[in-house]
Amino acid sequence: MPADPRIRSNGAMTTRSSSRRRQPERPRPPRRLDPEPPVAQVLRGDCLQIMATWPSGCIDHCIVDPPFNIGSGSGRKAKAGLGWAFSSHVTMEEGWDAFTADEFYEFNVRWLSEVSRLVKPNGNILVFGTYHNIYQLGFILQHVLKRRILNSVVWFKPNAQPNITARTLTESTEQIIWAVNETPAKATRWTFNYWHAKEMNGGKQMRNLWEFPVTAKRERSEGKHPSQKPLALIERAVQLASNPGELLLDPFGGAGTLAVAAAKHGRRWLLVESVAEYADIAERRIEAAG
Repeated sequence: MPADPRIRSNGAMTTRSSSRRRQPERPRPPRRLDPEPPVAQVLRGDCLQIMATWPSGCIDHCIVDPPFNIGSGSGRKAKAGLGWAFSSHVTMEEGWDAFTADEFYEFNVRWLSEVSRLVKPNGNILVFGTYHNIYQLGFILQHVLKRRILNSVVWFKPNAQPNITARTLTESTEQIIWAVNETPAKATRWTFNYWHAKEMNGGKQMRNLWEFPVTAKRERSEGKHPSQKPLALIERAVQLASNPGELLLDPFGGAGTLAVAAAKHGRRWLLVESVAEYADIAERRIEAAG
């Protein structure tokens, strides 16, 4: 019987070789990056996917109001959303603001890492939060990403919503982490408009306690966003942490307050918003502001 050409002898063992040879895997093409991010636009979609297409160091500063994870109920099993123990009222119930504990941590690491990649070295990163998320965000910035923290600003709301439970103090503040996009050892020459801050504060050094009422009804005329910040508060952040002509990013654009404040003070801006309703509100507000 003639020998099978597909069989080869290897000493004590005879093996059948395959007529097919495995092709080596081709290297994956590098991620395609847009040469520059667009300016003065409200981009609709997932901020992680959109930001991944931009080159590193293309943003001057980021002023961001991210999800607080209030919509999950913060561990309550009785109801979804931010609610009250003795009431059926739910203050906030938004699907985009609901995560499990592990999902929320991973999400915060991912978007903060992407922002740190995009913001230029020594650019400012200002992050809003409440006690629901601010400690986690601070941990990630300081210990995971090794960013330098300049200040923790407290926003005091003199007309905050009352606490109807009679079980805790009335929550009347939010926090702003002011970080520099560099390690503590390398951080230098960041933007802080000291003299402008002093002028805004009547000739005295500005402190890290900022008092502003909650968002006025007139600022919600184009539609409501559950965590919309007052324009005057964002204007202060824009004026102190950036210079005219610089590009500011909010990857969770919401009702567009950063865009309105930036345009008013001669800064360029860029928003990303995943909820179509809020993107519509932002665009109407920007158009109305001129």
